[in-house]
Amino acid sequence: MEIREAPEQQLYHESHILMTKKKTQKAVSRKHVPVLHTGTFSAASAGFGFVKPQHSAFELFVPRQHVNGAIDGDLVEYEEVRDTSGFHGSGTSSTIARITSVLEHSREWIVGCLTTAHSMTPLDKHLPESIRLNSVPRNAKRGDWVCTRLLNDGPRHTETLRGTVEQSLGPAGEIKNDLDAIVAEFHLMPPYTPEEEAAALKLKPIELPREDLTKLYTITIDPADAHDFDDAISISPGEKDTEIILGVHIADVAAWIHTGSKLDKAAAKRAFSAYLPGRFLPMLPRTLTAQVSLREKVVSAAHSVLFTIRLRDGKILKTHRCHSLVKVNKRLTSDAVQAFFAQSVPRPKGWTAKDAAQMELLHKVVKKLRARRAKTEQFLWIDTNEVRVLCDEETYEIIGLINRRPTVADGIVEECMLAANSAVAVELLESQIAGLFRVHPEPDPRKLEEFSVFVMTAFGISTGDLASGRKACEHFLESLPDDSRKPVILSRFLRTMSRAGYSATPMIHFGLGKLHYSHFTSPIRRYSDLAVHQQLLAHDQNKRLRSLKTFFEIAEDCSRKEERNDNAYFAASDRMKLHFLKQSGALEGGVMYEGVIQKIQPSGLLCDIPELGLIGTVSMDRLHSGGYRASRSRTRASSSRSHTEYRPGDFIYLALDTIDFVRGTASFRPVV
Repeated sequence: MEIREAPEQQLYHESHILMTKKKTQKAVSRKHVPVLHTGTFSAASAGFGFVKPQHSAFELFVPRQHVNGAIDGDLVEYEEVRDTSGFHGSGTSSTIARITSVLEHSREWIVGCLTTAHSMTPLDKHLPESIRLNSVPRNAKRGDWVCTRLLNDGPRHTETLRGTVEQSLGPAGEIKNDLDAIVAEFHLMPPYTPEEEAAALKLKPIELPREDLTKLYTITIDPADAHDFDDAISISPGEKDTEIILGVHIADVAAWIHTGSKLDKAAAKRAFSAYLPGRFLPMLPRTLTAQVSLREKVVSAAHSVLFTIRLRDGKILKTHRCHSLVKVNKRLTSDAVQAFFAQSVPRPKGWTAKDAAQMELLHKVVKKLRARRAKTEQFLWIDTNEVRVLCDEETYEIIGLINRRPTVADGIVEECMLAANSAVAVELLESQIAGLFRVHPEPDPRKLEEFSVFVMTAFGISTGDLASGRKACEHFLESLPDDSRKPVILSRFLRTMSRAGYSATPMIHFGLGKLHYSHFTSPIRRYSDLAVHQQLLAHDQNKRLRSLKTFFEIAEDCSRKEERNDNAYFAASDRMKLHFLKQSGALEGGVMYEGVIQKIQPSGLLCDIPELGLIGTVSMDRLHSGGYRASRSRTRASSSRSHTEYRPGDFIYLALDTIDFVRGTASFRPVV
């Protein structure tokens, strides 16, 4: 028997179906459809990262759980989402990014340590801690550095990273092998071959009309172990008693290396000289560097910028650029100049009375220049020091560590080079010559705000409105307390700054406070400077100039390779310091280091060890096991068992616990 619905029941049923259908359609229409953007991903060693949108200077934070297989430098597709937990635990809601796909991997090769038959640990701390391997050659052993080719996981690249080992570089933890691995990982070019060195030795400079400046009192100031001498400084009387002429003389490398030549292309491919502890990889052949360097007692071809300066206030009254002949009267070392001004010696060995008098005059002029620049340009002065590793290039012996702080000698050279670089930038613009400019974008206001929140929460220090401009940043830096908190705050502040780079169009250099700035003073070790020299030489000879488009390409290439070189240096420096620790017996105990807590993490502490210039970790299980807890704001941690509290800026005494030569890290334990 067929059962039928009553008319009113059927009407209700059809009405209910219709309403349900409308609700479903409405729900579907409300379903989240992500708006996707394209950008470049930058990874941090802790697993999170940032994505920089195309055509924008601002970056978005990418939490670790939203990285989705992207590695440093990848071109990615992402969506913006709200994060109520706050950026880095600041407690405020913010916009973050979630990577939806990797459009293009930034690299084909990765160097790492073979840990198992099917996995490796990358050397670069910005990469995941483990990468799966499909195949490994028989000669590769566990513990070896290996060169691995990344496999393509398809157009979206969202699967786990996989690779295949192509070459073994030898056991990790040996200095030579560690340096070989760093050179391979960061794609640094090998030294020139003997044949290339011999060919460079045969090069001759082109004939140029040159001004004879050999009568000027001229000096070079460089470290005792300098590899090249591409800049010199002269000081001489002006036309009036109230004026002085300051000369900045740069090796005229462009007279030897013609645009588009084989050596020019080789230099462009390298872009920079790489100064790794224990490994020097020059941009130019050593034989050519020896020829073009401004050597003591030798008449050399130079590209000079002469400044007429008013002694009273350091104002530059006139600038004159020319191709010249110079003769360096004396090669001075940075240490000797510093000793002279520190008055630890009345006159360094080998100095004449004229040397001392001219150095006093040069110092006086430079101080006037700097004072005027501080007033008109409001540059940011951040007093930092660097602990450098001394490693013999032949024997790979770690000689020791040296603490390098900015000296009077450094300040003299820097001020003169800044003046020359600025003058060249202005000339490029006024003469409408395409060229390269050194740029440093303004910091992201959001990063400045997050920094301000951290400083207030951790130290109770108000930063003021840093986003209002460089003047506010300058005032804040000048007001910092001169105690253990200062290096922590400065380190955090530097991380809010954008990275400097190159551009074919002039933009602000935020740190220097300059609107027009170029790189001109180091053509032996930077291709950016050589390209500017070549362009000016072509202009002076009324020859064809490189186009603006070409300089955009050079700017992008130099910026990328400069960052690569910097990362290689930091990786090499960290590992050589670890070798120093091992050789000095620090692993055996008995050596105590004074550290300053830099950062609080759920896993433990990050501590700066000034004596070593090294950031070490103290794991949670070394901090009163079971009772360690980090605050949500990451501004303090505590131990419920010992009632000990840890805060950024606090001193902590440490002993070395373990060394990881693969990741380039050291773990420490507290010494009670």
